[in-house]
Amino acid sequence: MKTTSYFSLILFLLITFTTYSQLDTVTNKTTYPFWIHIPKVENGEKQPLLLFLHGKSLSGKDLNKVKRYGVLRAIEKGREIPAIVVAPQLASGSWNPDKLLELIEYIQKHYDVDAQRIYVCGMSLGGYGTLHFAGKYPDKLAGAVAICGGGYEKDGCRLATIPLWLQHGDLDKIVPPKESQKMYDAIKKCEPNADVTLTIIKGANHSNIESVFKEDALYDWLFKQIRKSNTIETTK
Repeated sequence: MKTTSYFSLILFLLITFTTYSQLDTVTNKTTYPFWIHIPKVENGEKQPLLLFLHGKSLSGKDLNKVKRYGVLRAIEKGREIPAIVVAPQLASGSWNPDKLLELIEYIQKHYDVDAQRIYVCGMSLGGYGTLHFAGKYPDKLAGAVAICGGGYEKDGCRLATIPLWLQHGDLDKIVPPKESQKMYDAIKKCEPNADVTLTIIKGANHSNIESVFKEDALYDWLFKQIRKSNTIETTK
């Protein structure tokens, strides 16, 4: 009995170590310090890149705050994400598209990134940051997910060029669902056939909508999007 318990403990520690060892911090290399997760790859193939943008409550100078919710939280809970995951921290203010591009280019230079599979997703302030970046640099992305965020309606035509999934809780009192609705309408006004989906989640408020990061749907949808030169393909 003791032997069984001993080996169970060792197995638990190994799993825990493996999970946490996937995450490392990088500072003083780009404007935004960031966490990075490198998937285990045996054949050396280039990997997708998923950029996660946090909300206002995680801003500051303590990188550990970025792990409180979202993609990093999902990884620490055991989710395996088949991509290089980068989660920068914003000190204050709003996400800057140019500084995010700087970060992506740094990752591309130092890691084996598949340029046809670069994605960005964010929540709240990070949802705004997602649409701001995608609106300025749509040619860099294969797809994006903006959760309880919003954006600039003037970016509608550029946003219409990439697959987008907008998600919002119907009970959100901090960022009302109309913020996502207006972006959806702006995109469809420019291009009626644009690949954009708006999902209003019943019973979700500004906080508990975070549960989407625990589900397969978000990741399955993102990683099906593949950019081929100036076009986007969706795998079956």
